[in-house]
Amino acid sequence: MSLETKKQCGVLFDLDGVLLDSEGKYSIFWAAMEEEYPTGIPEFARYIKGFHLNRILSYFENDEVRQQVVDKLLDFEHNMKYEFFPGALQLVKQLRDQGIPMAIVTSSDRKKMQSLYSQHPEFPTLFDQIVTGDMVTHAKPDPDCFLLGARQLGVDIKDCIVLEDSRNGLIAARASGARVIGLATTLSADIVSELSDMTLDDVSQLTVEQMLQCPRKG
Repeated sequence: MSLETKKQCGVLFDLDGVLLDSEGKYSIFWAAMEEEYPTGIPEFARYIKGFHLNRILSYFENDEVRQQVVDKLLDFEHNMKYEFFPGALQLVKQLRDQGIPMAIVTSSDRKKMQSLYSQHPEFPTLFDQIVTGDMVTHAKPDPDCFLLGARQLGVDIKDCIVLEDSRNGLIAARASGARVIGLATTLSADIVSELSDMTLDDVSQLTVEQMLQCPRKG
């Protein structure tokens, strides 16, 4: 692939379940919240994957309960150890070395990101843009966050590649018009493949060349 072609494309990374090995920790947290403050939604922790916090909170019964959940979430995220999947940062740095513009596009808010930065101060310097959930009106599964990420990179969304793991994130990525690489870190590969152009177990299996040559289904 030519240097000119590489400069024309952009890469949009979801965060949890793609670069950060954190979805299992969040599943435990949200399952505990459902047990303490029942919402009545079956498999609540799985159902909300990829949702912005405001939408998640809407399932709890009142403002008092929502505030209690928020307080516990802030404490959880402040104390959580943020661990990257094997090969995740290496892939990001290879893309950076090749001059390919990149953005983080996450449903997480700025407070959570500050907790991440406190443990990994170099992280925000690796990306050209970081889009958080509180920067868009319509969160995943709406494609607005990915469209914003592409605009901030100055790259047409059709020339972007999205890496996602959650069902809502994959739906949003597909709706945006980008090519989609789905990672089966949260869902089964069969489910992920229905919404992806390419499906892998995790980022350790992915090279820059494979990413840039990702075919578009249909």
